[in-house]
Amino acid sequence: MPSLVKSLVLGLAAASAVHAQASFIQTCTSRLLDGRLDPIVNPGRVSYHSHVVSGGNDFNFSTTYEDALNSPCSSCAIKEDPSIYWAPKLYFHAANGSFISVPLEGDDSVGNMGGMLVRYSFNSGPSKDKIEPFPEGFRMLAGNPFKRVNTRDFTSAAVGHTCLGPNEEHYSGFPPVKCPGGIRTEVTFPNCWNGAADVPDHQSHVSYPVNGTYLNGPCPAGYEHRLPTVAMAIIYRTDVFNGEWDEVNGQPFVLAPGDPTGYGMHGDFINGWNIPALQDTISACTTPGADCPPSTLTRYTPGEQQMCKIPYQVDEQVTGVLDRLPGCNPLTTDFLAGIMNMKQCALKTKIDISVGARGPVGGWPYIGCASDWVSQGKLLKDDQFDSPAMTPRRCIEYCQVKGYTYAGLEMGRECYCGNTIPTGRGPKTGIYGNCNMPCTGDNSLKCGGNQALQLYQRPSLGR
Repeated sequence: MPSLVKSLVLGLAAASAVHAQASFIQTCTSRLLDGRLDPIVNPGRVSYHSHVVSGGNDFNFSTTYEDALNSPCSSCAIKEDPSIYWAPKLYFHAANGSFISVPLEGDDSVGNMGGMLVRYSFNSGPSKDKIEPFPEGFRMLAGNPFKRVNTRDFTSAAVGHTCLGPNEEHYSGFPPVKCPGGIRTEVTFPNCWNGAADVPDHQSHVSYPVNGTYLNGPCPAGYEHRLPTVAMAIIYRTDVFNGEWDEVNGQPFVLAPGDPTGYGMHGDFINGWNIPALQDTISACTTPGADCPPSTLTRYTPGEQQMCKIPYQVDEQVTGVLDRLPGCNPLTTDFLAGIMNMKQCALKTKIDISVGARGPVGGWPYIGCASDWVSQGKLLKDDQFDSPAMTPRRCIEYCQVKGYTYAGLEMGRECYCGNTIPTGRGPKTGIYGNCNMPCTGDNSLKCGGNQALQLYQRPSLGR
């Protein structure tokens, strides 16, 4: 994640410096999942398009403030902010018609996922308005998934794409050129508020300023409450496809709602803040600068953020090579066409809580995914082997024959056996873990992850 942090911090800090406001950055080293969940727009059902999601792990199809606040872990650093942030997934439209998911900065081959950075800045406007914390139940959207042109107003100015490379050129839509370092996409939420926690369209209770800048101008009548300014930034590694397209034929990237322009970039936010902690942060952040949070805020380590995942409870593929975009999202370059496609396409995909669940193997129950930090020594150390044909069954059978109590898998091909788990190092309640590497013997199965041990226990001893 270092390059992500460096690039995003520089970009977000520069934006903050331009407007000379106090700010700090919530680093989301990882993300919870990729999938069609949107409890704001499509509560209780599968959403219209796929997203990348970071934040508190009690994220579900009907997430509430209480769910977010009580999350057992978060893929973001600041523990007092288990808010949930999400944006559309990006795809490369290949010459053969297929769609290939674009990795985020930080994605790797051992199961780790990249995330995003979220800048909180405190823009009080020309009247030096009092900044208020988000209330319980607050949620909002920024941007419009159906927008296909630059409307040349603050709603467009608050969304943009930076071509990472020597010149760091900024575009309102997708860059028409190949970007050597990928594309950094930024979405800034409105900071003027009418006092309602939420409204049916999830947008009209907030507003951008009426003039000046979209960050720090005066708020319009009826929106006199001033909120912290939230800005999300994500690096999409479009550069991995630079050898597969020609600028003469136009840029090939599309957002999940079928948007080939980039103007339809948008973001969603569900407040999960511990509100007194946010109020303390607002009170402490009075001096312009890019790192103002009080020392009382506590943080998850990058490893803990990587372990914070949730299963995708829909039986569909949203990553890799796809014949079409997930959901009903043909490419559209017209605002109304995008809306009509959404209305005409019934949401037939069903939630399936069994997807992602891990059952027993050979009678050995799965007991969870545990951190296996190198710095602490191996969690199971009595016996081990690795194989280019590893599966959970093969590992369990090996440990069973040897008479061990526990069997664990890691890195897709490693098997570990042992009779005890050190105190405090077992799987954590409510934390799904980062055991998402395909097995070398069957890539439809999972065999642990990077410093993440997929654990099974001999059944005669119970759980």
